[in-house]
Amino acid sequence: MRHQGKITEWKDDRGFGFITPKGGGEKVFVHIKSFSNRQRRPVGNEIVSYELVSNQKDRTRAEHVAFMSDSLTIPAERGAVAFVLPGLFLLFVAAAVLVGQLPLVILGLYLVASAVSFFLYANDKSAAQKGRWRTKENTLHVFSLIGGWPGAFVAQKLLRHKSRKESFRILFWATVVINCVGLSWVLFAMWR
Repeated sequence: MRHQGKITEWKDDRGFGFITPKGGGEKVFVHIKSFSNRQRRPVGNEIVSYELVSNQKDRTRAEHVAFMSDSLTIPAERGAVAFVLPGLFLLFVAAAVLVGQLPLVILGLYLVASAVSFFLYANDKSAAQKGRWRTKENTLHVFSLIGGWPGAFVAQKLLRHKSRKESFRILFWATVVINCVGLSWVLFAMWR
């Protein structure tokens, strides 16, 4: 028998939360692996349908959870925001290359590192959903630091991965700042 409810608590960094049944009642535990659509992660307040399953200790949990308004489309505003900052940054680097302020290899480094970063985020999200071996957070930060932060930023927004864990976000933005300071240093050194 399928039930309906709303995800009223969700801890994305831990991959679980609770559903409040429609009409009230005791909250039901739900794990990320219980969702039928592994392409979409909950954020909270979504309406879902689910089946109740009990374990040996008579604790109930939700299984075969489906979003009621399931859609794989990315909202236009999220897609647009994902590309604005990285796009402007890469345009700036390309313009600096065109006017001779930066060598072409710098633009190439940003593009390759961004593509690799996006791939690493996508692979890590897939691994998280399937319970496979994950990419280390330090690896993601190293690629952001060496110039892959535009791709990482796009992946965080489009894939909704690594975008809620505060300690990760703080380190990510630290890598962005350090990378931009390093680029500024190279720009000023080339200008002289």
